[in-house]
Amino acid sequence: MYRQLAIAALSIGLTALTPQLTWAETVMEKIARTGTLTAGTSKDSLPFAFVNDQGQLDGYSVDMLSLIKQQLEAELGRPLTLKLVALAPDQRLPQIMDGSVDIVCDASSFTWERDRQVDFSVSYGITGTRLLVKQGSGLWEPDTLAGKRIGALAQTTNELAIQQAQPQAEIVLVKDRAEAYAALRSGDIDAFASDGILLDAWLQTVDNPGDFEVVSYPYSKEGIACMVPENNSNFLDNVNYALTRFMQRFLREDPKYLAVFDRWFGPEGVLPLNRDLRDLLIESMALVIDFREEISEDKL
Repeated sequence: MYRQLAIAALSIGLTALTPQLTWAETVMEKIARTGTLTAGTSKDSLPFAFVNDQGQLDGYSVDMLSLIKQQLEAELGRPLTLKLVALAPDQRLPQIMDGSVDIVCDASSFTWERDRQVDFSVSYGITGTRLLVKQGSGLWEPDTLAGKRIGALAQTTNELAIQQAQPQAEIVLVKDRAEAYAALRSGDIDAFASDGILLDAWLQTVDNPGDFEVVSYPYSKEGIACMVPENNSNFLDNVNYALTRFMQRFLREDPKYLAVFDRWFGPEGVLPLNRDLRDLLIESMALVIDFREEISEDKL
């Protein structure tokens, strides 16, 4: 009798749980239901994602999000709204995992630890950890960093790269890039570790760029990608489709896609790339798409 009652109670419990498991909403279903793609990005990662003079989030990665939205509109057969949310680096993974945002595209790069919690798109850019220092500081290769105070944003690959390159460096965590630049100016830190492209972009915005330099020693080399919730393959397929199509058309010198890229990295762009860096970026794009089917013009 007691055994029968226990089995019956267990059955009722499982039945109560089943609708929740069955009705768990995928990202694609959520976007189709709400008509909104909610995307996290950065507010201070010029030129990938930043707040522009009009107070709006803008940048190369934001343009990628617009292309992803267009692809999702074609897939779902309905217009969508792109809602941008400014996130600090340490907010990115938690907000993807709890469903606050559907995707993050800023200047994020792949790590195995992150990949245990979220999924990554194909890489649509390349960067790496470099140091911003005062001119003539003498800081360069890892052995020069022992005992030095190196600023970094928490939970970034830049923090990890410096820790691995020189364990005797003192990592000083800063809340944002503005705090890091102020700390470097005042001498509270000896260097700021960040993505090289972002540091070059900052130098172009200050009144005294000659007081600083970005050291060319590569502490890391990383691909830039979007992050999405795990186990959402249909959504990730559409993200990858949009990014791959952009890269294919860019490499074929389609004027529409060249214009997107050159707005940020062309000769008249926000951060003109030197020939070596442009060639490296083009090579990285080619490696990503070399073994993928060509996307025809009649598909978005």
